[in-house]
Amino acid sequence: MTVKKNQVANFRKQYALKKLDEKNLDPSPINFFEKWLKEAYRSGMDEPNAMTICSIDGEGFPDSRIVLLREVSDKGFVFYTNYHSAKGMAFAKNARGAINFFWPELQRQVRIKGLVTKVPSAQSDAYFHSRPRESQVGAWASAQSMVLKSRKELEDNFKHFEKFFGSYQVPRPDHWGGYVLKPEALEFWQGRPNRLHDRLRYFKVNYKWKIERLSP
Repeated sequence: MTVKKNQVANFRKQYALKKLDEKNLDPSPINFFEKWLKEAYRSGMDEPNAMTICSIDGEGFPDSRIVLLREVSDKGFVFYTNYHSAKGMAFAKNARGAINFFWPELQRQVRIKGLVTKVPSAQSDAYFHSRPRESQVGAWASAQSMVLKSRKELEDNFKHFEKFFGSYQVPRPDHWGGYVLKPEALEFWQGRPNRLHDRLRYFKVNYKWKIERLSP
């Protein structure tokens, strides 16, 4: 497909698959999110647990990237990474974060914001050892977000740690583990015709979830 100059402005899609009514919501936004996540899995889309996580860097700029959701509960949304990565360093200085899920096959979006903290070490250990061995070695080989001289340097690091650990269990590096974003607000977006989308937001008042409808 060739995209001509300025053609991108003419891309259009009418959203008409579903609607989102207050009466269909769950009192718990986590329960409702899990319902939508299950529907995304059943739709057959690739990696419905892929999410954009946004941090604030040292210069005050928002910084976003795609990561995979690994657990969700009333405690929050869990993902794993290198603590010394750009996002790890950012969350060490500013715990505010935001998450976005986009499921185009269902014409849905979920926006979440809250505070990001590390999960307990035992939880990180358990997840680390559930990963494929090659991914475990990769966590040692990659100084995430740091400058490499070449691709070969990364591959040589992997071979070094692969040989170093041999047939022994690969321990979780101290610099690698999980984070959890505990939500303070969640917005569920359902595409609707004529760009009159449904937007329903959960927010807390006196530790209880309230719901409000937003203009699209």
